[in-house]
Amino acid sequence: MLVFSAALPVSAQRLVYENQFARPLSEVLDEIQERFNVRFKYAGIDTAGKMLPYADYRIRPYSVEESLRNVLAYFDYKYIKQGERLYKLGVYEYPRRTPADGEKLLAYLNGLYPDKASWEARRDTLRKEARGRLGIDALMAKRASDPDVRLSKERKYDGYSVQNFAIETLPGLYVCGSVYAPRSKGKHALIVCPNGHFAEGRYREDQQQRMATLARMGAVCVDYDLFGWGESEWQVGLPAHRSSAAHVIQIMNGLTILDYLLASRKDIDETRIGVNGGSGGGSQTVLLSVLDDRFTASAPTVSLASHFDGGCPCESGMPVHLACGGTCNAELAATFAPRPMLVVSDGGDWTASVPALEYPYLRRIYGFYGAESKVENVHLPDERHDFGINKRMAVYDFFARVFSLDRNMLDENKVTIEPKAAMCMFGEDGKDLPDGAIRSFDALEIYFE
Repeated sequence: MLVFSAALPVSAQRLVYENQFARPLSEVLDEIQERFNVRFKYAGIDTAGKMLPYADYRIRPYSVEESLRNVLAYFDYKYIKQGERLYKLGVYEYPRRTPADGEKLLAYLNGLYPDKASWEARRDTLRKEARGRLGIDALMAKRASDPDVRLSKERKYDGYSVQNFAIETLPGLYVCGSVYAPRSKGKHALIVCPNGHFAEGRYREDQQQRMATLARMGAVCVDYDLFGWGESEWQVGLPAHRSSAAHVIQIMNGLTILDYLLASRKDIDETRIGVNGGSGGGSQTVLLSVLDDRFTASAPTVSLASHFDGGCPCESGMPVHLACGGTCNAELAATFAPRPMLVVSDGGDWTASVPALEYPYLRRIYGFYGAESKVENVHLPDERHDFGINKRMAVYDFFARVFSLDRNMLDENKVTIEPKAAMCMFGEDGKDLPDGAIRSFDALEIYFE
């Protein structure tokens, strides 16, 4: 033993039976970059002071990606390949996977239902489990029994009008929004438009353009604040939006608004009820279409993917995507078949995979009903994540066809862009909130287990 020790360097003599062959994580990652001739970008992770046990044994000389998986998994980190020799390293995100993962999941799901009967059995169970995991029925049962509804004066513009509203959902909790209505008489389509995470919320210019243009074309359109955004912020604060409660409250708000409009307006054709939102609003669009059969057309925009459930807790905070042993927004959207659906995607976000992955999957499900033509994809490969003019034009065209809207009224130049102050019910900073209004997120605790 003495001879053996003398033959080894000093550092190796310190090794004992319990040694974990640990090395600094930063040092290991530097070695991997050099060994495989690759480059790493670091997104929100800090390697300082982190030690990796059994470090060298995690490296596979034949595969940079297996090596990265072995090294990063210990710290709950992950990688995303962004180029031939470029990898982004970041923290593990439970709602975000890779397109390759989405491909595997869709292949697995397709194997579960070879025909219409097996698909419909899965669909029915999926809807039931999604409701339960979201907790929507329990929360809807706690809504205000005699809700306070407040309406602003109607503002009339070229071919449409706008009226703000505040509807009490849970006792003391209000959802605020605006109804854009055609100036023409007769029965109109209704399009519910949940808002996404775009800057300025529902008050931004492109949102007003879309709502007003669809109204000019002949549809009553309604949009409303995200939970914790806009006027809701004055009640619960902005941090409340990044909570699992936001996930179910926003869906409750959408369904409550639908109930109210159908009960209070006589100009709505109940056979033409659409839902359309972008980004996080697209996630809500899919979930609303899963939960309520009154919707007859759906248009999730820059949102739908098999490998991304939505990066905000308001999209994935409740375990809806664990329903039936594991699902995704593409399968949830498929439960809408065979009713008309438009999926708008682009090349600059996670929806870049739609033409190759999600759209063929949806067409297969619609094929069970002989309705492949009822599901459409407008893909804009050179565009990024927004609700720009080309996305809006795709939405206008879709609803014009499925709801027989008037294309002659499609002119965004006729839309009057209102200041935020004109669109609020409770004044600046919520100074006009009712006396009984909730004024803290903690006050909602009684409505949740």
